[in-house]
Amino acid sequence: MLASSLSMRPVARAETVGSLLRPAYLLEAREARREGTLNEAELQAVEDRAVREAIDLQQSVGLDVITDGEHRRLSWISTVNIVQDNLRVSPLGGFAYRESTRTSFMTFWRDDSGQVVRRMNAPRAFITEPLRVQRDLVAEEYAFLKANARSRTKYSFPAPSYHRVFWHPEYSREVYPTVDHFLVAVRDYLREHVVQRLLDMGCDYIQLDAPNYGQFYVDADVRGALEADGHDLRAELIADADIDNSLFEGVSGVTRALHVCRGNGPGGIWSASGGYEPIAADAFERFSNLDTLLLEYDTDRAGDFTPLRHVRADTSVVLGLLTTKHGELEDAGDIEARIRDATRYVPLERLALSPQCGFNSASQGNRLSADEQRAKLRRVVDVAHMVWGN
Repeated sequence: MLASSLSMRPVARAETVGSLLRPAYLLEAREARREGTLNEAELQAVEDRAVREAIDLQQSVGLDVITDGEHRRLSWISTVNIVQDNLRVSPLGGFAYRESTRTSFMTFWRDDSGQVVRRMNAPRAFITEPLRVQRDLVAEEYAFLKANARSRTKYSFPAPSYHRVFWHPEYSREVYPTVDHFLVAVRDYLREHVVQRLLDMGCDYIQLDAPNYGQFYVDADVRGALEADGHDLRAELIADADIDNSLFEGVSGVTRALHVCRGNGPGGIWSASGGYEPIAADAFERFSNLDTLLLEYDTDRAGDFTPLRHVRADTSVVLGLLTTKHGELEDAGDIEARIRDATRYVPLERLALSPQCGFNSASQGNRLSADEQRAKLRRVVDVAHMVWGN
């Protein structure tokens, strides 16, 4: 059983989800590494610089808990390289790149108008061999953040349930007879090689990223396509919630969080629209081992706060009320009013504030500048002080 000697920490009233805009010099260094004009040690030194700057940014604006900006990753998906890239070996092995005609949320990437603009039809990673560990994520990423930060730190990685997209009935069945067998293997890897390692290093805020809840299950078009392809979505939703909840079985004394959004693709495109009602009862009420839900709420695509009535009484909610998809700065009074509105379903002492998602979840960042990013983070802190005090 996993355990931590740390005492429970208070709710972080002002935080960010994970990724920050990647500096141009970091992108240039990655390209140089691909071309062979920069070696691995030189690239790591550039990443160190970018992470230090990310730490300085977050500490300077006053966030209650900070990340490394995900500057060592090609995307938010830290465990598997979802498309072929010769920059670094995938942290988890056992995958091969294959074509697939099966419907997935990747079929539905949309722009601001709601038009499908990208289908991501390149060969994708699917599990074809038993999982094997190829790189130590926590040593590569969290150790440096912990050593260089003066603030509370957190570490994020894809939830076990998100890995459902890497199982294929044709390519994967020989090694994992069902997707559930595969997800158990992923869960066990994350418990041993990520969660336990984080606890051993003193991390007291662990965040699962699970856009699958907001991408697979809430959008009518996505649901219809997946059901036509043979998916039993309610059964899969319950299985997702149970496997994610089981990851933290026996873990106490730390913040155990899960983030949900509706897709944060290159340039800020998105893949789903719809409120939380289709998932709230079956998922939220099953999260007995979670302390915090970070929920996207920046646009009408996320619906209203009514589904928050299903959040467990021992769980806090971080309202993602500021968008990371463009630079226009939200009005502080409007944000405060929305927080007050949410108290109809969750008491103020169990609420907190953040942007709705990362600023640079994919290889290409969202459509805002570094100054606009700073202003968004500062607005989170200022409103948190207005609402909850210092």
